[in-house]
Amino acid sequence: MAGKGGKKKSGRASPGRPRGKSAGRKAKPAEPILDRRPTLSQSKAQEALGKLRVGISGLDKKLVRLLNERAELVVEVGKVKRRAGLPVYTPHREAEVIERVIGYSGGPLPDRTLEGVYRELMSGSFQLQQPLRIGYLGPAGSYSHMAAVKHFGSSVEFEDLREIAGVFTEVQRGHVQYGLVPIENSTGGGIVETLDAFLDDRTNVNICAEVQIAVHHALLANCAPKDVRRIHSKPEVFSQCRVWLATQYPQAELIPGASSSRSAQTAAEECATALKIGATPGSAAIGSRLAGEIYGLNVLFEKIEDNPSNITRFFVISRHAAQRSGDDKTSIMFTTADKPGALVSVLSVFHHAGINLSHIDKRPSGRTNWHYTFFIDAIGHREDPVLAAAIKEAATHCEHLAVLGSYPRSKRIL
Repeated sequence: MAGKGGKKKSGRASPGRPRGKSAGRKAKPAEPILDRRPTLSQSKAQEALGKLRVGISGLDKKLVRLLNERAELVVEVGKVKRRAGLPVYTPHREAEVIERVIGYSGGPLPDRTLEGVYRELMSGSFQLQQPLRIGYLGPAGSYSHMAAVKHFGSSVEFEDLREIAGVFTEVQRGHVQYGLVPIENSTGGGIVETLDAFLDDRTNVNICAEVQIAVHHALLANCAPKDVRRIHSKPEVFSQCRVWLATQYPQAELIPGASSSRSAQTAAEECATALKIGATPGSAAIGSRLAGEIYGLNVLFEKIEDNPSNITRFFVISRHAAQRSGDDKTSIMFTTADKPGALVSVLSVFHHAGINLSHIDKRPSGRTNWHYTFFIDAIGHREDPVLAAAIKEAATHCEHLAVLGSYPRSKRIL
């Protein structure tokens, strides 16, 4: 039957408009049936879980047996390495093992989980072969500390070194076998202290691996948010939270420190002192949740970084060079001759050789004003014939050129 205007009424309700008495009122969202009517009774669920857990326990028993069989082989590997004077930690082998294990998997475990399991397994293997000491920019709770644990696992020994230059020095002296230093952040760019440490001509220190971790900053304090007057952290951390700080704490004094964890320690000490003399605490720090837990600071705000995809890249440095893995990077430092087009001449060598440069940075040379040292990352290993020839040719256009190291390319963010 036609209504007004001769339009035929539809037998179906219009989308989004309920029919009948509910018309004109907001429809109540339907509840999932499974939430109200469980498919298993409690007794049957417990029975099913019991059977599954028996199966899991059986697999755990087999896994432990197989892991110990693997460990026995690892001990023999350690004996061979010691007799041959070979390093315990070999980045190319680590990369090979992780990629092979991930290739074996058909799921459902995520690749990142498998990598974490095998990094811990390899950490225990290091301990069986020869105890390792890893130096990092401390104190405990720093992002360098977090990166070191994620990369090397929890079975090695970690040495808290208070400055990035100190990490280089202790590796060079052999007091630690490996050091981990930050080199670049996806928001703030190059880490000045690390670049400057490479300028000191430490020719017997090599980059042997790279590590990438996701970095999330938190505002840590033992006072109310409104009472924060001073904020401690590294300059790079301030730059990564610039917009948030300008919006939330435009009047706060920003106090730079050597590390985010040391800044957390300082803020905790200042808060304690204020309470002791009866004053209102007003010191805060920007750092990791781990630093807050270690130094007894509350988390006022989490994830305050301006870029939620905030990644920091670290280098692992040692006195040993890394072997080819088949998917490598090479870091190079050079100073160009003082003539027109010198930098273009160097970069053109890599371009004509078909070599991709994934990173470029610069620092004042420290020798002559307005004279710069450049840092580049090239895809490939220094022993690859094409890259080796390009490096040799590029050196002819430079006052100084040094290969800082070749290492397996990091494929996942830890």
